[in-house]
Amino acid sequence: MQLRFGVHGPQPRLAQLFTSGIDQLEPLRSHTLGRLVELRPLILAESQRQRINPVLVAAVLFDEMRHAKPGEDLPLAAHSGLFSTHGPAQLSLGEMVHQGLLPPNASEAEITEARNQLLDPERNVVLLVGKFARLSRALELPQRPLQASGNPRDAKALATLAYLHNGKLDYPRRILRTMQDPELHALLYATRKQVPAPLI
Repeated sequence: MQLRFGVHGPQPRLAQLFTSGIDQLEPLRSHTLGRLVELRPLILAESQRQRINPVLVAAVLFDEMRHAKPGEDLPLAAHSGLFSTHGPAQLSLGEMVHQGLLPPNASEAEITEARNQLLDPERNVVLLVGKFARLSRALELPQRPLQASGNPRDAKALATLAYLHNGKLDYPRRILRTMQDPELHALLYATRKQVPAPLI
């Protein structure tokens, strides 16, 4: 599993406490939800095309964006090699290799272009959905959107996909919990009413 998917162990206890603290920051939560609103049409369209549960995609994006390192989305920092993962979903160049979008022996110019793609939020979402589709095929999971509620087998499969994305043993539980977030469901599926402009 480690060689095939690049997984790790659980987060150290201190890191878990830090992660939990970040999760409680309401301004950060609101800001992240606002960023997800912009990506919502693409999340829904690409998830439908690849038969992936859009709530899983949104939950992973929500979690990864909240825990992003300061400055890592800046092109200068990304191209410096300081960070190994990029964009809203924290994807690596290795994922582009897995999807056949980057040769294993890529040139510097190809690597630069690949990093630029990973930094593009919309392209990053497409690659994340593609990653889940690729892993689903590798694991021979049902070729349909998996449902976390009311289907233990599907919930286990979703947890596995989350684990293989992040590689931390404690990550799947966090993602499954985030998938139950009412605000996330409202963001994806609720009809959003236009707020009337104030009368002057």
